[in-house]
Amino acid sequence: MDSFTRDGLVFDVRDGGPADGAPVVLLHGFPQDAAAFTAVADQLRTAGLRTLAPDQRGYSPGARPSGRAAYRLRELTADVLALLDAAGLGSAHVVGHDWGGLVAWALAAWHPERVRTLSALSVPHPAAMARAFVTSDQALRSWYMGLFQLPVLPERLLLAGDAAALRRMLQTSGLPPELSAHYARRMQEPGALTAALAWYRALPFDARDPVGTVRVPTLHLWSTRDVALGRAATEQTRRFVDAPYRLEVLEGVPHFLPELAPGRVSELVTEHVRAHG
Repeated sequence: MDSFTRDGLVFDVRDGGPADGAPVVLLHGFPQDAAAFTAVADQLRTAGLRTLAPDQRGYSPGARPSGRAAYRLRELTADVLALLDAAGLGSAHVVGHDWGGLVAWALAAWHPERVRTLSALSVPHPAAMARAFVTSDQALRSWYMGLFQLPVLPERLLLAGDAAALRRMLQTSGLPPELSAHYARRMQEPGALTAALAWYRALPFDARDPVGTVRVPTLHLWSTRDVALGRAATEQTRRFVDAPYRLEVLEGVPHFLPELAPGRVSELVTEHVRAHG
């Protein structure tokens, strides 16, 4: 399967590995695409797992609806349910990084019957994140989230000079030049960056729709050089999981775990899937 549809939108998806392998859905963040999980997916497939990595809403050229309301968390999780349905899967193991991690948290809380295990990379439970905003330096770390909700200005800043600012931002965050250039090129596609930023601009809608307690086995990965997400929210996340929970801290790794620590990520996810499969 190289694509699936929902409500007239067409999503690109990378589907590979043994057809009878335990299915693992891989959800990327901002401003990435399914390429973020290339190395992780390769190793998961070698371990006998099937991987499905979609270019999510706004990132697939055929799935860029207009208006921020179209990017509410309820819509994003419904897209993943449509992927499972298209693949003929009642449930799957779900791995999410960055914004994909938030989608994964919500999917596990709202639709636990469809999620065998959750692996959240970098991103804490959203309720833990909210508490950390008022009890730690998390609000300062998340300054860019306010900027990205402004109209027009973020597009002008990030796409200026053939998206040079976006490439620099990604390289400063630890990504190698070739991946930074790839993601920047994707964001230069017509409407792509505005659609990706709509995830941030839809946050006021999401604030009225809490995620709630997660009741599926959960693996949480966080790294000590993550400048966007601090330790406080990470340490509070356990309070919002009523199921087996494992926190792993990766020392010295920046935010982009799937690209920068694929070996460790794939090893831990494989262990988690096998332990709770």
